[in-house]
Amino acid sequence: MNHEVFIARRMTLNNEREKGSPSLTVALVGIVLAVVVMILSIAIVMGFKGEISGKIMHLDAHLRVTNAALGIDENYVTVNGREVREAIADNSDFAPLIESMSLIADKSAILKTDEDFMGIIMHGVDEGYDFRYLKSKLIEGDIPVVSDTASSNQIIISKTVANRLQLHAGDKVLTYFIDNSIKVRNLTISGVFETDLEAFDNAYIVGGIGIVQGVNGWNGDTGTQVAINMKNTDGLESDGYKLYALLAENTVKRESKSLFFVTTTHQNNLPFFAWLEMLDMNVIIILTLMMIVAAFTLISAMLMIVLERIRVIGNFKAMGATNGSIRRIFIYLTGKLILKALIIGNIIGIGLALLQKYGHIVRLDPSAYYMPYVPISLSIPALILLNVGIIVVSYLTLLGASHIISTIKPTATMRFE
Repeated sequence: MNHEVFIARRMTLNNEREKGSPSLTVALVGIVLAVVVMILSIAIVMGFKGEISGKIMHLDAHLRVTNAALGIDENYVTVNGREVREAIADNSDFAPLIESMSLIADKSAILKTDEDFMGIIMHGVDEGYDFRYLKSKLIEGDIPVVSDTASSNQIIISKTVANRLQLHAGDKVLTYFIDNSIKVRNLTISGVFETDLEAFDNAYIVGGIGIVQGVNGWNGDTGTQVAINMKNTDGLESDGYKLYALLAENTVKRESKSLFFVTTTHQNNLPFFAWLEMLDMNVIIILTLMMIVAAFTLISAMLMIVLERIRVIGNFKAMGATNGSIRRIFIYLTGKLILKALIIGNIIGIGLALLQKYGHIVRLDPSAYYMPYVPISLSIPALILLNVGIIVVSYLTLLGASHIISTIKPTATMRFE
């Protein structure tokens, strides 16, 4: 065993003549708090990013195919779903990557009851639409039966819309579609959902595409977009370029007049993802500040340990120990404090994170934060990286602080009582 390690293990953090050192207790608490804050900061930001990006990825298509031409109004900006499906089906490389594909038709409308009315967007979907996420967010009723025929008149609405118009599952609501003329449909509410994503809950109702196609006089292949969800979302940008290329190739091959435009979830929801990227900067700032706090706390702790053992240092030097050897002894000794603080900090930090993750103790305003509680996501690799980073920064800090030992002279330390 290295003799510096042996000596450091035999020494205690507290002064031999005292039962405890308040300064070291303060240092321990300071480092523990820094570790706890860093763990919770990472867990909360990862939780926010995971929850919000997950909501967006479920509610919006991974890839959205629309008409690249600019029309006079929404009735002229349409996409032919059959052409898109055929183009994808002909490509044996891209087709297996798709999890689900749906033709969607959006149209502005007004929901009206005897007491109130509300403007919304009718989100008409076909049988290929993935209802799994909305089904998991239902608080009343069931998902609608969708069809490409106008006879399917079921819709689901958000809790926000339901509360404002005082509607429930099973109720009927008059829906006004205003175009060149006013067209009215008596729709049945099959269910009520709550995603806490205000941009979706306040704006959309979801039902069969046949409702919109019937109002607009479109055939069964016409919609405003084709929504495509991929099995793997890691390469959406690349997948978007591939889809655009094969649709363009198909247009040329079939001498079609259709022009398609492909966008990704990220491109369609830039404000949300920009906000999430800002959270990363916040975490970096918090981690930097906490590292600085921990570094200054460690410097103070080492100075206190050195001052309390200044006669021991003088004795070591009198016996021929080098400055480097003595520095290593006190680095190892202070390392005990760091190890203890890391263990306690990780236990408290992970414990609080798990308590919030499963107990939802800290609540939020969904209208401001898009969820009713502080989300938590614990990542073992992130925790390991954080702890390794703390150890490295602590070692570098102690390496610099330990230079004070070089200034201590044996003749001066002998006068200390």
